[in-house]
Amino acid sequence: MKSHNTDKLHSVEKVSVTPLGKSSASGAAVSGSGMDRKVATKTSPVKKIIWPLVVILALVVLYWFFKQPTGKALLIDPERIATSTVAAGTFEDFIPVRGRITPAKTVYLDAVEGGRVERVFVEDGSTLQAGNLIVELSNASLQLSVLGNEARVAEQLNNMRSIELNLEQNRLQHKRNLVDIRYQIKLLTRQLTREQALVATGAVSQSAFDDTRDTLAWYQSRLALTLESQKSDTKMQEEQLIFLKDTTKRLEGNLAISRQNLDNMNVKSPVNGTLSGFNIEVGQSIGKGERLGQIDTPNDYKVTAYIDEFYLGRVDIGQSAKYQDYDLVVSKIYPHVQNGQFEVDFKFVAQQPSDIRRGQSIQTKLTLGDASQALLIPNGAFYQDTGGNWLFVVTQDGKQAVKRNVRLGRRNSRFIEVIEGLDEGEQVITSPYTSYQDMTVLKLN
Repeated sequence: MKSHNTDKLHSVEKVSVTPLGKSSASGAAVSGSGMDRKVATKTSPVKKIIWPLVVILALVVLYWFFKQPTGKALLIDPERIATSTVAAGTFEDFIPVRGRITPAKTVYLDAVEGGRVERVFVEDGSTLQAGNLIVELSNASLQLSVLGNEARVAEQLNNMRSIELNLEQNRLQHKRNLVDIRYQIKLLTRQLTREQALVATGAVSQSAFDDTRDTLAWYQSRLALTLESQKSDTKMQEEQLIFLKDTTKRLEGNLAISRQNLDNMNVKSPVNGTLSGFNIEVGQSIGKGERLGQIDTPNDYKVTAYIDEFYLGRVDIGQSAKYQDYDLVVSKIYPHVQNGQFEVDFKFVAQQPSDIRRGQSIQTKLTLGDASQALLIPNGAFYQDTGGNWLFVVTQDGKQAVKRNVRLGRRNSRFIEVIEGLDEGEQVITSPYTSYQDMTVLKLN
């Protein structure tokens, strides 16, 4: 049985396959090469789908990997932050300013000289007229000093009067000498004329004539010398008199100041107004320069406010402000910055409210510029932490917030102007950044 099957197998292998329509010319057996044919490989449909998906998935992974921001990341609870939307709107360039009502004009009462309180004539809050006596002080040392100063001034004035008298006597003595000399010259001139005629007749000797001529020449020389001395003395006397008069004025001025200081022991109201800050009791000792109180102009007020130093370069004298329906303007700016704020005074333009009182706090609205269209984000606590240089921007999927550099402009109490770095509709975190200033990414649960 086995051999029979083998013979069949061998007989099959010897069968030749000829092309269609052709036969072997010799009828002999053909080589087995006629049985070779190309077999096409069939690809599975599943493999055609898997490989493109693998490639796409790899590209997505690479893209996601390289698009991830570098830096520190922090996982936070979204309920602990506040987000806002970047929106287009009208930006009103103003800031709210809380001010305090103060008197428009204030005159301070300071003790020119210290002393003991003898009498008090008014009470705190009194309405005063200029010249009203407020308090009387006494100072024994000042009184003795003034008396001594008066004595010294009087002595000095007496000395100057003596000097002036001596100068006047000297001037008069020069005039007397000149009168005598001119009189002698006149007599000698007549005598010399007579003797000259008599010398020729021998009635007068030549010696007597020469003596008269020499005497006349002596008086003439003395006259020239006296005139020169008088001119020099007159010039010196005029200069000395001018100096003495100036000195006298100064001494009299010093005496007047001393008397005025003594008179200032009676403190009087210099202007009309309301007395405040006055708390003086009889017997109290007041030091020199110590403040006794102040007088405020009645029913005339200004608004004093402190503004953040961020706006120091944007606030100028004359800028307008608003309180209810009353207009104000910036009247004075104090450039000194203290605790991050500078002081500004506002004055009412036309009229002031009738119901305001000194020390009252009011809310004003200071206009810094004209309103304009801009991208806006709500003013939040983040600005204090970033200075407006960067923000955390929420991604579109809302799963994280990425740090982004931005440029912000003007701001008011409600909004901040966006100059560049943000697009309308984006979400930003506006709550404080204190806990994650060093982070780059915030992952939101």
